[in-house]
Amino acid sequence: MGPGRLPARRGLGCCVLVLLLLLEGSGSPGTPPPPRRHWAEEQGAVPEGKPWGRARYEAVKKHLGTVSALSKQYWQYVACKVWQEGCEEEEKERQSSPIPSWSFPLVGQDYLEILSAWYCSFGKCCETGDCRIINNITGLEADLSGQLHGQHLAKEVVVRALQGFLQSPGPQQALVLSFHGWSGTGKNFVARLVASHLYRDGLKSECVRVFISLLHFPHHNYMDSYKAQLQRQISETLQRCRQALFIFDEAEKLHSSLLDAIRPFMAHHDSKGQVDHQRSIFLFLSNLGGNTINEVALDFWRAGRAREEISMELLEQRLRLELQEAAESSYAHSHLLQENLIDFVVPFLPLEYHHVKLCARDAFLARGLPYTEAMLDEVAQMMVFVPKEEKLFSAQGCKSVPQRINYFLP
Repeated sequence: MGPGRLPARRGLGCCVLVLLLLLEGSGSPGTPPPPRRHWAEEQGAVPEGKPWGRARYEAVKKHLGTVSALSKQYWQYVACKVWQEGCEEEEKERQSSPIPSWSFPLVGQDYLEILSAWYCSFGKCCETGDCRIINNITGLEADLSGQLHGQHLAKEVVVRALQGFLQSPGPQQALVLSFHGWSGTGKNFVARLVASHLYRDGLKSECVRVFISLLHFPHHNYMDSYKAQLQRQISETLQRCRQALFIFDEAEKLHSSLLDAIRPFMAHHDSKGQVDHQRSIFLFLSNLGGNTINEVALDFWRAGRAREEISMELLEQRLRLELQEAAESSYAHSHLLQENLIDFVVPFLPLEYHHVKLCARDAFLARGLPYTEAMLDEVAQMMVFVPKEEKLFSAQGCKSVPQRINYFLP
């Protein structure tokens, strides 16, 4: 906790302390406090005209000491419950306290819970140290297994890469994943799943930024302005969040100057004493390499081999070669590939007929609609399949499947 935040926190704590002290005293929850006699009656009357004696002085001193000890316990309790600081001291103080069985009144406890929830909503008191960040890799793996169809390589690489990165105590550079494949094969779907399992608010989190090339950077004449804006937005996000996610869709259309602007945020750095780049993840989504991936899948099918036999070693090597030879793409010729800043090239295989049926089933279930096997077949048959002879792969993947089921609505 920085010194600048301490006065503000103390001020908030004092306000809360006064509020709670005013709420029904310090008796046990749900128990009305015993009737209090007048202070003078408790200490005995002083004869008229007589000065306060030693007994009266000791009585006042005792009362002030009790109030001071009680106030200290209230403060330690508030600090422990709201900021999760000094809990060991609070427990030790409670056990050794001369004040028997003190506790917050029930109403005061309710207000304390409200305050704690409000404070935690700003991301200050969770197991990860930031309530905005959840890093649920187990849930991500389960959802990828149940909802991502026909992509055994993407499932394995994404989970393994994220798990290793998040478990690293001090990564010296960002994690950079580059998704490649035809449209509709699941690249955006996986990016959304990653965001929703790493962050409480998913894509809406202030720690997640999504950039779509033709939407956010449409005019080549304004590249200098786009470059400055992009660098500022990345820097601000990294300052707000100790773990940030950046998604670049249509990455093959990114101008080379924008890629150069991103590069410093992904390059190797000394993590000692630095926070800016300590936990940053970059996802690049591109249609580049789709033809090479499809050729490998088609060769395996023609050879009578299951697509699950396609290895990452075989596909990644051929994919990197195609990307480096793609002269028309600034993305392929950027420093990202030349300087090996991309940690994993993630291939998304083309989807077959039965994968499209699974996508249709998921779409029906997502909308709570009943379906039959015949309905799933009908949705799949609406899609265009290639090559012309084999008609093996869906040309659109599963991209338009959710819209197709509107045909079956009553």
